[in-house]
Amino acid sequence: MGRKFNVAVVGATGAVGEAMLSILAERDFPFGDVRAVASSRSAGQTVAFNGRELVVEDLEKFDFSGIRIGLFSPGASVSKIHAPRAVAAGCVVIDNTSCFRYDADVPLVVPEVNPGDIAGFRGRGIVANPNCSTVQLVVALKPIHDAVGIERINVCTYQSVSGTGKEAIAELEQQTVALLNGKPIAPSVYPAQIAFNVLPHIDVFMDNGYTKEEMKLVWETRKILGDDRILVNATTVRVPVFYGHSEAVHIETRQKIHVADARALLKRAPGVVLLDERRDGGYPTAVTQAAGNDPVFVGRLREDISHPRGMDLWIVSDNIRKGAALNSVQIAEILVKDYL
Repeated sequence: MGRKFNVAVVGATGAVGEAMLSILAERDFPFGDVRAVASSRSAGQTVAFNGRELVVEDLEKFDFSGIRIGLFSPGASVSKIHAPRAVAAGCVVIDNTSCFRYDADVPLVVPEVNPGDIAGFRGRGIVANPNCSTVQLVVALKPIHDAVGIERINVCTYQSVSGTGKEAIAELEQQTVALLNGKPIAPSVYPAQIAFNVLPHIDVFMDNGYTKEEMKLVWETRKILGDDRILVNATTVRVPVFYGHSEAVHIETRQKIHVADARALLKRAPGVVLLDERRDGGYPTAVTQAAGNDPVFVGRLREDISHPRGMDLWIVSDNIRKGAALNSVQIAEILVKDYL
């Protein structure tokens, strides 16, 4: 028997926390004791894990001593308080919130892209998990950036409601049913109707007119790819899809790359599935391929007719799995294998 590691999943009753638990079991992670932790209002509930039910424990009272790995997805303000508390008790925290991502001494990691950066966890005891829309973007662009360099990325995202959480999933369900039955709706999670609609607004507005979600794509892409010269322009959009984020991506490379060469790179890239046939349905979609699956799917590759070194791609992935829970567990796998 190999070594076992005690794990606490913090935010265990949320969409990401539930996925973390199921992925831990699926991937044969070397866990010992697994604890489900959440806010006091969720304490006492049960969550499914590995064919049994775990009773959810109250985060405020939870003792992290004896826990080696904390998978956190409770919201940034909660992580800010409790992640350092967990680290002080000897736990390594993999944090899925935005709380620590931009701290210079906290590694921001996508295992297919910058696994070596995990070693930096020793500074603060924390590894940050990127924003879901960044994760799929950098997994797909890493092999191209390594080959020819990327000068500029222009990305429009089409993000599912599960990125907001369980309340947003319920809002889309309820609005859809109400509208199909001719009943009125009153948005509460989103500022406008989400069913049968598209909202060009994710997260808070910044002083420069971009939203925080758009700026996350700028900051995180540069940090993960280790290149502050990359120019990133983003528009993030919420769409009435339950699971799976889609991205229309235009890149301008430092050296010219032809589609055939980009295809060859993507076919070999870890975590990527290339689905790029120039026929009806010869491309990935959030619902058909991404939802419930682990890879980042790429299609619609073409050389940009408006720019001599331009290329266009379509990228889809399950935002709850690869965008959050799976990425966190993959980081934990590298930690236990190479560092703990």
